[in-house]
Amino acid sequence: MRTNDTPILDLMKDIDKGNIQLPDFQRGWVWDDSRIRGLIASITQNFPVGAAMFLEYDNANVRFKHRMIEGALASNARPEQLILDGQQRLTSIYASMCSPNAVKTRTDKGNEIKRFYYIDIAKAIDPAVDRVEAILSVPESKQITSDFGRKIDLDVSTAEKEYANKLFPLNIILDSVKATRWQLGYMQYHQGQQNVCQEYLAFMEKIIDCVSHYRMPVISLDKDTSKEAVCQVFENVNQGGVSLTVFELVTAVFAMDDFELRQDWEKRQGNHLNGDILNIVTATDFLTACTLLAAYEKKGTVSCKKKDVLNLKLADYQKYADVLTQGFEEAEMLLFEERIFVSRDLPYTTQLIPLAVLCALLLPGRRIKNSNVKNNIKRWYWCGVFGELYGSANETRYVNDVVGVMNWLNGGELPKTIVDSYFNPMRLLMLQSRRSAAYKGIMALIMKNHSRDFISGQEMDLVLYKAAGIDIHHIFPKNYCKSRGYDYIKWDSIINKTPLSYSTNREIGGVAPSEYLARIEKKKVEQTDLCDYLASHWIDMADCMSDDFERFIVHRARKILDAIANVTGKPISGRDSDEVREKFGEIL
Repeated sequence: MRTNDTPILDLMKDIDKGNIQLPDFQRGWVWDDSRIRGLIASITQNFPVGAAMFLEYDNANVRFKHRMIEGALASNARPEQLILDGQQRLTSIYASMCSPNAVKTRTDKGNEIKRFYYIDIAKAIDPAVDRVEAILSVPESKQITSDFGRKIDLDVSTAEKEYANKLFPLNIILDSVKATRWQLGYMQYHQGQQNVCQEYLAFMEKIIDCVSHYRMPVISLDKDTSKEAVCQVFENVNQGGVSLTVFELVTAVFAMDDFELRQDWEKRQGNHLNGDILNIVTATDFLTACTLLAAYEKKGTVSCKKKDVLNLKLADYQKYADVLTQGFEEAEMLLFEERIFVSRDLPYTTQLIPLAVLCALLLPGRRIKNSNVKNNIKRWYWCGVFGELYGSANETRYVNDVVGVMNWLNGGELPKTIVDSYFNPMRLLMLQSRRSAAYKGIMALIMKNHSRDFISGQEMDLVLYKAAGIDIHHIFPKNYCKSRGYDYIKWDSIINKTPLSYSTNREIGGVAPSEYLARIEKKKVEQTDLCDYLASHWIDMADCMSDDFERFIVHRARKILDAIANVTGKPISGRDSDEVREKFGEIL
């Protein structure tokens, strides 16, 4: 790595010649009008605008397709350096200070506009005027109008009109020949008036010379820099901007072989990975899963860390992308069966990656449709959820689980996630918001128990979930619990919550369970049916009709723990611990 301060004049010349270009992973130019004006103001005052980062072209490790910076003339030139960081600033400088064309930018509200930039000579040399106020942005017509275009407030559409308004066009400020020609025309227009000459000389010294000699720090990475290092360095220096993802780098690498990865991904996403759960899958998730699938199928060392994804071969992507897409679709259907219907309720988005890879590996011979295989996959999944094992170090766990589960399905030992999974009964009291994976998992288990709406008796399947506005609500209502002084840690925990429709929750209100249940019975819901509806949520009707909060908490906690033990295939230890006895009053 080398660092040096480079005159922007030299940088602009290299951009114009095509010596400096963009790698194909860089996004389009997005800076708005006010930000460009601020950048120009900083440069004319010799204020720092941040460093640029370049990568020497012809890196054997990183083969990027390249393109000219926006606004530069199309060129077949072979670049010497590629811009990794600083695209927005360099493009803004080039477009506003070098290009003869209007700058394509946008308003603060995001509307696309085209602008030329001028600097007011008198204001620029006045120390009392904020420099940004001296920078003027005018439409492509070079006329500023009002009253719906009927009144012209400013016209700089000819050089003479620029002279008259004492507005210097910034797109010639780095071209000494054009700037000198403009200066001669300006002096001639004002007939060499002494005050005008003195004013312009001050402008040249304070503004034009400042811009011509302005230097920008440039960090250059040499040809031996690895893809992983390029990605990491970019992330470190660009935390305030749009970060460079693994997907962007792989896209640029694949482009060298004329494969449009972004186009392929967008088509795949639009046609297959757009469901209620799969809409959360990112392009980088997909590449990670593809790397994991390809590595497993090759029967060698299995790994899917960042460096492995960056080294994914195009041939492997083309070989496995379609089957992996099917794997994701199978994973979504499996999650639907477990009553996880939308991405918001997905306990761990990260666990989708190994789940999709496992489903893809089990597609041959339709093994994934075999009930024994599917049940084992579900057991592994729930162990990951209730063991809360997918919060960190995920790449290592992805590998351990894919290799371990496949080995287990083929007659081997239990996979690490099943072995490691452990759920502490006291954890139930800590689960109070949907941010927790276990919290979401328990909600899914309640619906998996064929839970029914308290009033309509409809089962909470996918159709009702979407149609009835199913959400999580208190069973002993919040206001009622507060009024009775019940322990917050109990009444706001998952034990006192269940999925309910919007209309049913409104019917419940903030009264005692016995009161709202009596009200529901009056709506012609038979008591025996209502009892069954409550039982489908693991709620004891007798506890509710007697408003016995403490008995309700104990009974429901037991039911939830039984359900967790059932789906994980592991008994819940500690249900008779001293801590449980003290908090719940008895064993669970």
